[in-house]
Amino acid sequence: MRKTRKTEHIENYLKTEYVGDNLFDYVILEHNSLPNLSFDEIDTSSEFLGKAIEFPLLINSMTGGADISLEINRDLAKIAKEFGIPMAVGSQQIVLDEEDTSESFKTVNEFLKEEDIIIGNLNASSSVENIIKAREIINADAMQLHLNPCQELVMEDGDRNFKGILDNIEKAVNNLDFPIIVKEVGFGISYDAAKKLYNAGVRYIDISGCGGTNFIEIENLRRNDIDFSDLYSWGNPTAKLLHEYRKFPEDLVIIASGGIRTGLDIVKALVMGADMVGVSGEVLNYLIHGGFDYARDYLEGIIYKTKIVMMLLGCKNLEELKKVPYKTVGRLKDLLY
Repeated sequence: MRKTRKTEHIENYLKTEYVGDNLFDYVILEHNSLPNLSFDEIDTSSEFLGKAIEFPLLINSMTGGADISLEINRDLAKIAKEFGIPMAVGSQQIVLDEEDTSESFKTVNEFLKEEDIIIGNLNASSSVENIIKAREIINADAMQLHLNPCQELVMEDGDRNFKGILDNIEKAVNNLDFPIIVKEVGFGISYDAAKKLYNAGVRYIDISGCGGTNFIEIENLRRNDIDFSDLYSWGNPTAKLLHEYRKFPEDLVIIASGGIRTGLDIVKALVMGADMVGVSGEVLNYLIHGGFDYARDYLEGIIYKTKIVMMLLGCKNLEELKKVPYKTVGRLKDLLY
């Protein structure tokens, strides 16, 4: 059943039509006509999870366990290796239940080695023991624990009990000697929820705001009894969350995902306080519809355009980019003030 569900998730994602709004269009950056830089000076290198990376972009968790997942994860790992960026796999619960699905996850180790960054993934209700097992399967540098109440509630066979999740996350953070990243699946971790996570010891949060992959729509396409399309707009927009997260201390590592599609999106996310940016659905679209080279060229393009925007802001590195002022207008400003 899990294998079928994994395949349906990919197929249904490709059928989705609803386009959410991450509100980055309402973030205004000022053009600098005198950047006083050479393009060759633009440096996008950074550090994440104690390792050097070439660009602050995470190929975020997508899939694993289904037959189609092996080829997808293999191609994504090859791309991550080429560009020197981290990669996260999809939920590994299936491999804990069905060992024969492990190759669709282990394939990333063919390309990503000790110097690279691999991130595992399980539901935030998972036991410490299972988190350790999942990490060992792919020699992960960190584990994502995902929060997905929207998806579970729309899923006909999904969970209905979400008691004790925060306590479970705190237990994992306190009992594991590797980083725990808490992420949403596309509806955004609100500032108040993030405060609870921070107080529980979490120091890596992937906000995964609305505007990208919509699991309410994906699960709705699997059902014939109830129509959930009136809930497609539910969630916290990525740009709103980033602005609010600026209140946190600097030791919180913020990963901005949720509708990130362009180099300009990446720059705005970094200017607003993100330490890393995550993409998933858009890369999957390019990979499924055009193959490896198509997805590779897409990422090469957004990396190049990110550098162009940095140049047009007069920023030669990410440290300078974080100091760039920005203004909010329209819907985003209305939500913030």
